[in-house]
Amino acid sequence: MTTETSPETTPETTGGANPESVAETPQASGKPLHPIDRFFEITGRGSTVGTEVRGGIVTFVTMAYIVILNPIILSAGVDVDGNQLGFAQVSAVTGLTAGVMTILFGLVARLPFGFAAGLGINSFLAVSVVGQVTWPEAMGLVVINGLIIVLLAATGLRRLIFDAVPIQLKLAITVGIGLFIAFIGFVNAGFVTSTGAASPPVGLGIGGSVATVPALVFIFTLLLTGILVARKVKGGILIGLVSGTVLAVVVEAIWNIGPMFAGDAFNAGGWSLSVPELSGSIVSLPDLSLVGQVSFGSFERIGVLAAVMLVFTLVFTNFFDAMGTMTGLSKEAQLADAKGDFPRLKSALIVEGVGAVAGGYASASSNTVFIESGAGIGEGARTGLANIVTGLLFLAAMFFTPLVSIVPTEVASAALVIVGALMMAQIRYIDFSEFSVLLPVFLAVTVMPLTYSIANGIGAGFIAWVVVRSLSGKAREISPLLWVVAAGFLVYFARGPVEALFS
Repeated sequence: MTTETSPETTPETTGGANPESVAETPQASGKPLHPIDRFFEITGRGSTVGTEVRGGIVTFVTMAYIVILNPIILSAGVDVDGNQLGFAQVSAVTGLTAGVMTILFGLVARLPFGFAAGLGINSFLAVSVVGQVTWPEAMGLVVINGLIIVLLAATGLRRLIFDAVPIQLKLAITVGIGLFIAFIGFVNAGFVTSTGAASPPVGLGIGGSVATVPALVFIFTLLLTGILVARKVKGGILIGLVSGTVLAVVVEAIWNIGPMFAGDAFNAGGWSLSVPELSGSIVSLPDLSLVGQVSFGSFERIGVLAAVMLVFTLVFTNFFDAMGTMTGLSKEAQLADAKGDFPRLKSALIVEGVGAVAGGYASASSNTVFIESGAGIGEGARTGLANIVTGLLFLAAMFFTPLVSIVPTEVASAALVIVGALMMAQIRYIDFSEFSVLLPVFLAVTVMPLTYSIANGIGAGFIAWVVVRSLSGKAREISPLLWVVAAGFLVYFARGPVEALFS
C-alpha cells in the first residue's frame, strides 16, 4: 500500500525547483561541476547528461511527424491567386525552423520544451486565411502576430497575464493538456475515429473494431511502454518507441499493408500517415527556397479591419496555446513553483514569440512549444540540453526525411497516451470542495480535447471562472487582468460574426 503525497509536500508546491533556487543546488559529491552541467543546471535539477540525451531523442521521435504533417496541411491550401506551397519545400523549412527554435529555446530558457510548427495555426492558415490573401501575405500576418507576442512578453504584460491565472486553472490546464495529448494519440493511431454520424460523433476503431494491424501495433507499443514505465525502467518510453517501430517495419515487410490514403484510394486497414518502410535513397538535399517569401500586402488586399481580425485570431491562439502548454510541461517536469512559475519565464515567453516570427519568415507557419515534449520529460528530461539534442535531430531530419518518416504515427501515438496519463495525475492537487472552482476546471479540462484546441479550453475555463466565482461572492479574489482576458476570449469565440461584420 502506498501513501499519497499531500499537496503541501509536492515538488510543485514546496518550491523545491523554483527559479531562484534551482541553480544553487550543490553537487552531492562536492566536486566542481562541468561547464555544460553548470550552464544547463543538470545536476541541480536532478538529471544527468545521459538522461537529457535520451529525453531529447524521445521528444524528437514523438515530434518528428510534423516534418511530414505540416507540409501535408500547408501544401493543400490554395491561395487567392491559385498558388500552393511545395511539399518538399515546406518539409525542409519545417525541419529548419523546428531545429533552430528548439536549440534557441534550450540555450536561452534552458528548458526541455521542443518547438515546431503549431498544429491549429497551420490549418487556420491553409483553410481560412489563404482563401483571402496570398501565401506570402498569410506568412506576413504570422510574422506580425509573432512581433506582437514578443512585445507583450518583453514589456511584461504576458507575464502579468500568466500571474493573474489562479493556480487551480493552471493545474486544470495541465490536466486538460494531458487529456488532449492522449486524445491526439488515440485519434492518430486510429484507436478512436469519427463515425460521420451526429451521435455518437466518435467511435472505437473502424466500425467498433480495432482489429487492423496498425491499431494492434499501437496497442502493443502502448502496453509495452506502460509496463516499462510502471516498472520504472530507464528509457522506458524510448525502448517502447524503438520496439514498436521495429515491429511495424517487420509487419509491413511481411504483409505490405500500405498507407491508409493513396491518391483517391482508401485503405481502412492502412498506416495513417507514414508507412514504416524505406524506399529509395535515405538522404536528400533540403530545398529552402521558401525562406524570406513574406509580404505585408494583406492590409491593402482585404482591408485593415479584416486583416486585424486575422492577426487577433492568430495572437489569441498562439498566446494561450503556448502559455497553457508551457504551464503543463513545467508542472510535469516539476520545475514549477507554488504559483506555477518556472525558471526564466520571461525569456521563455519572448523566445516563444520569436518562434512565430521565424516560422512566418520561413513559410513554415508559426513555431511554438509542442505538447509532445512531455514524452521527453516523461523520459527524464529536465534541462535545455535535451532541446539541443532534439534541435540537432530536426536539422538532420532535413537531409533524412525518408528515415524520419519510418516511425509510424501509430507507434508515436502510444507515447502520447502514456504522457497524457502522467499529466492527468496533477488533478489530485486541485481542491474541488467549491463548485465555483469545480465547474471552470471541468470546462477547461474537457473543452480542450473535445474541440482539439488548448486555447478553447483555456477560454472556457477563464470565462466560467470570472462569471461563476464573481456571482458566488468571490469577485474580490479575481484579478482585474483576468476580467480583461475573459472579455477578450468572448470576442475570440464570437470572431466569426465579427469578421463577417468587418468584411
